[in-house]
Amino acid sequence: MRRIGILFLLTAFAFTGCNAKSAEKDTIQAKEQTTKTNKMGTIHLTKEEFLKKVVNYEENSKEWKYLGDKPCIIDFYADWCGPCKAVAPILEDLAKEYDGKIYIYKIDTDAEQDLAGAFGIRSIPSILFVPMEGKPQMSMGAMPKNQLVEAINEILLVKK
Repeated sequence: MRRIGILFLLTAFAFTGCNAKSAEKDTIQAKEQTTKTNKMGTIHLTKEEFLKKVVNYEENSKEWKYLGDKPCIIDFYADWCGPCKAVAPILEDLAKEYDGKIYIYKIDTDAEQDLAGAFGIRSIPSILFVPMEGKPQMSMGAMPKNQLVEAINEILLVKK
């Protein structure tokens, strides 16, 4: 009986080791593939992250001071919003196309009602274009890709 127990433990240990090595190999391959093809997509922000990455309007309510190291677009959206759903894949594509040049942030207005209120969001999608210098510009409603590209080039990536 003791031999059967030891044999069982050795067999279980052998299979566990194989599965762990196989899982480790799969993880390494997945990371390598992601590194080759992954460009940054859109970034979802909470209020706390917004205050650190974009502007801390609670501490500095009189003056706009952008905290980012690249210009950004902020998409105020909701999951149930049809036009928001139409704009989402366009913004995802633009985030990859302009990777390293701009950030594209997304803020769920249902989850982040304080943030939406602070920016006076009354209709969605509302898209805020935030250049490195100067004041941000708000656009309300869904925009086609060509208009978003034009705004990126004329508002965010313009050389002064």
